[in-house]
Amino acid sequence: MEVQNLRVYERRGLLEPDRTSGGTRLYSADDIDRLHRIRDLLAAGLNLAGIAHVLALEDRVRSLEAQVARLRAR
Repeated sequence: MEVQNLRVYERRGLLEPDRTSGGTRLYSADDIDRLHRIRDLLAAGLNLAGIAHVLALEDRVRSLEAQVARLRAR
């Protein structure tokens, strides 16, 4: 991935990598997975606005699935 693309994804809120005290981005395994998902969605023809919606929906689904699992564990 190109550095300028990573900057755009961050500005658009598609990912939020941690940073060192010097400002260098630190990408976690989850960030790398998210970047792969962004790449796949771009390849499927989605624009960045569409990708933002898809990622938000996927995050919401994961959150709801975790909530259901917690409720079932009671």
